[in-house]
Amino acid sequence: MRDGRDLDIPIDEVAVGDTVIVRPGEKIPVDGVVLEGRSSVDESMITGESIPVEKGPGDEVIGATMNKTGSFRLQATRVGKESVLSQIIHLVQEAQGSKPPIQRLVDRVAFYFVPAVLAIAAITFLIWLVVGPTPALTFATLNAVAVLIIACPCALGLATPTAIMVGTGKGAEHGVLIRNGEALEMARKVGTVVFDKTGTITLGKPVVTDIVQMGGHTIGDDELLRLAASAERGSEHPLGEAIVAAARDRALDLPDVDDFHAIPGQGIRAVVKDQQIALGNLKLMKESSFFLDGLEAMGESLAGEGKTPMYVALDGRVSGIIAVADTVKPDAAQAVARLQKLGLEVVMLTGDTKATANAVARQVGVDRVLAEVLPGEKAAEIKRLQQEGKVVAMVGDGINDAPALVQANLGIAIGTGTDVAMEAADITLMRGDLKGVAIAIDLSRRTVRTIWQNLFWAFFYNVTLIPVAAGVLYIVFSRTSVPEPLVPFLGQFGFLNPMLAALAMAFSSVSVMTNSLRLRGFRPAEVTSGENLPMKGEITMAKDPVCGMDVEPAKAATSSYQGMTYYFCAQACKEAFDKEPAKYVEQR
Repeated sequence: MRDGRDLDIPIDEVAVGDTVIVRPGEKIPVDGVVLEGRSSVDESMITGESIPVEKGPGDEVIGATMNKTGSFRLQATRVGKESVLSQIIHLVQEAQGSKPPIQRLVDRVAFYFVPAVLAIAAITFLIWLVVGPTPALTFATLNAVAVLIIACPCALGLATPTAIMVGTGKGAEHGVLIRNGEALEMARKVGTVVFDKTGTITLGKPVVTDIVQMGGHTIGDDELLRLAASAERGSEHPLGEAIVAAARDRALDLPDVDDFHAIPGQGIRAVVKDQQIALGNLKLMKESSFFLDGLEAMGESLAGEGKTPMYVALDGRVSGIIAVADTVKPDAAQAVARLQKLGLEVVMLTGDTKATANAVARQVGVDRVLAEVLPGEKAAEIKRLQQEGKVVAMVGDGINDAPALVQANLGIAIGTGTDVAMEAADITLMRGDLKGVAIAIDLSRRTVRTIWQNLFWAFFYNVTLIPVAAGVLYIVFSRTSVPEPLVPFLGQFGFLNPMLAALAMAFSSVSVMTNSLRLRGFRPAEVTSGENLPMKGEITMAKDPVCGMDVEPAKAATSSYQGMTYYFCAQACKEAFDKEPAKYVEQR
């Protein structure tokens, strides 16, 4: 907006101080401060957190994030290269420029080995030309040629690329796309694995996890959810969408809504079949003077578990809470257990609050939590860990993770994430399966071990047979004759036949190839989730039959099937079990 008129202009013409109108569903074009209007903004592209943030006058908004529900006006504060997104891009470029290349071991070896072999061949020629038997020139030439043939660095040249070729191929079979040999070599050195939380450890999509009713209310969980979802049908807020999705998953009938009214920053009010419904946060309940009867403590408890409590009031009385959260991926705990069994430290990095981060950390069993980290600070946190002497692998999926992925010694991107993250990473998990991190590291260790074995066998032949090719056995047999069985190989004087030297050289290459091909038998180790932590204090833990997590029975959701009680880490797992109980019981 300029001079009181609405204008459509290219984004690169927006200047600091301009007033910009942002409508529902549009991306915010530049960084700025809200002047008027309210909305919820999905900042997951930058912060990585899936729960939208409520924005009102005076709040800062970030360019490239998505406006969800309302329209507002903002005053541009940073444009072009000064914007947060541009600074993230700059951080990626800076980290890429400062990352040193990894030198191949075989290159260092060959640098010294080849000149040494040439020198040995030259010395061999000169020695036998001077002191060799007649004809000296012939034997000197044959011995020098035998040295060159048997010491040909073919096996050395094959030692690394053959192992890496087979290793990267096996990684691809398991959904682990390794960009190059350097990444495969670096993975074995990793001692600390840092996971981004949202979209990496968690699903990145809010879902209903708990339904709690106030004592004395007997309408049932399904009915409470049905009424709340009916009221939320008119809302575009992601938390409301999660409630509606949960109701549809249960095949609940959702009646039409009358008199829908959204209350910015608090929740909604609606009428469903002549029933007054209020659904929102604690502030809405208190400002409406609703009696909570102990539900406030329950809401605080749910919030401490990293969940967002949504209070539901029916006809002026609070009836219960519907909790929404970004749930942990089913394989996350097992992936962490695998890494810990490999002797690695596991760290979770997130911009979310400490309470939410610690709640997720407890579920998956990570060793260390770095919470409330801003997008631009993620790379700095990785650098801090490196300054502690750690070799760090970073696992992430979003644009905001890209600088940290490049800063880390090894960047691992989730294949279901953004293209920017995959471009910045050294390894991509194409299936989005976190167990691929352990597969990549384990495969790297075995591949590098195979390379060392290849180099050993290549040198074994050289160290053993170069002296023979150089004619050292002439000294051994100078006082005696060469034994008759060895004459075809060593002649009358103990000099190695150059044809046999060629055969030995070929055999060394074959042995290296065969050893590398053994990697085709690589199978990732299976680790049961929570294998190393079957107990929590003095409480016996139960296992969620859906995702395999260890859960505390007293705090878990439950279902009964064929006379047995099953425990679940979240409502989503319970609902999946209730739909097909036989499927999960058979898997136990």
